[in-house]
Amino acid sequence: MLVEMIPFTKMSAAGNDFILIDNRTTVLDPERGTEIARSICRRKVSVGADGLILIEDSRRADFKWRFFNADGSEAEMCGNGGRCAARFAHLKGIAPPRLTFETMAGIIKAEVGEERVKLELPPPSRHCLGETLLLEGTRYTINSITVGVPHAVLFVDDLSGCPVVTLGKKIRFADHFKPAGTNVNFVSIRQGSTIAVRTYERGVEDETLACGTGAVASALITSAREGMPSPVSVITRGGETLTVYFSKEQDVLTELFLEGGAAFVYEGQLYSTII
Repeated sequence: MLVEMIPFTKMSAAGNDFILIDNRTTVLDPERGTEIARSICRRKVSVGADGLILIEDSRRADFKWRFFNADGSEAEMCGNGGRCAARFAHLKGIAPPRLTFETMAGIIKAEVGEERVKLELPPPSRHCLGETLLLEGTRYTINSITVGVPHAVLFVDDLSGCPVVTLGKKIRFADHFKPAGTNVNFVSIRQGSTIAVRTYERGVEDETLACGTGAVASALITSAREGMPSPVSVITRGGETLTVYFSKEQDVLTELFLEGGAAFVYEGQLYSTII
């Protein structure tokens, strides 16, 4: 059996970790992305990660990405993964520090700095405030918004004691959000323009240490409900603070940015036999 070695990079952003592969020469068949992600994102038996990012050529931007969650589902967008992809592409000579990349959510702009990456996101395609969701006899007030991917946002008093996994899973699979489902964010408002967020992520099917689009969704919903001004500081479960910037004209969102770190962890080679 011929065994090929496939170079990969492990990166982390706010506690979300990703496997990145330069696939511009089609090292891997992108149509096998679901299968490959399930295999190499498994923790303890493979590299382990929250997602797989394939970097490809694009005719519309500096590069194109294919993003696969750990369960193999392909996602339109991921804020933390997007920052990792931008830093990876710049430091590998694929793109300049001010760059664009193609996603299922559209063309994304990014600016790579010394320590942080600022990502411009498309405006939300929809939002709904104060919906009532009935689950197993209990009523919950849900706010929903799509920022590349769908998010539900709930405000809670006790963030540390919140049943993020059990309640998040019920909301994620609720009939109200079918067929696509939703990510679920639990938000606590702090002093100043600051919120703390814990997120149950669709595709990972667990709480993660951070979610970039979840931070953006939570900041925008908090601004809409509470009048919190830009920029909003978002304290993640992993302890890193992300910054969400936005501009409005007559209540219409005109600019939207997510800023935070994106770090290289290590590089290695995958044996083709495990994928």
